[in-house]
Amino acid sequence: MAELHEVEEWLGALLSQLEPAARTKMLREVARDVRRIQQNNITLQRSPDGTAWEPRRVTARTKPGRIRRKMFAKLKTTKYLKAQANANMAEIAFVPGVQKLVRVHHFGLRDRVNRRGTEVKYAERPLLGFNEDTESSIRQHLIQWLSE
Repeated sequence: MAELHEVEEWLGALLSQLEPAARTKMLREVARDVRRIQQNNITLQRSPDGTAWEPRRVTARTKPGRIRRKMFAKLKTTKYLKAQANANMAEIAFVPGVQKLVRVHHFGLRDRVNRRGTEVKYAERPLLGFNEDTESSIRQHLIQWLSE
């Protein structure tokens, strides 16, 4: 974490030299790039660290071949996964309407299947996060932007 603070200080000094409009444009591009990486992880059904998610449970009611799409196929769309930026920060977050669902699956919490249904413990499936590839992509993007 100490390395991250050093990089943050170094980037802070460089970014403070840019105009606010240029910072906003750059951070918007970085946020869009990071969102694309997160969407790819969701598509590949893996955690940000590269480990595969635990597959869905197979029950008597869910016979093989019945599941028509992968988990969280809609959540990865830009309708639900938003990238926002201003002159001071970039943010990738799910819209408030799906945040409870995302939190339950991301941390592996308990939740009810429906209003009167039984409570189920979901497997931990991290949806958002950073890894070395994401950090290097951000670094490359920032260096490319600042060298122009």
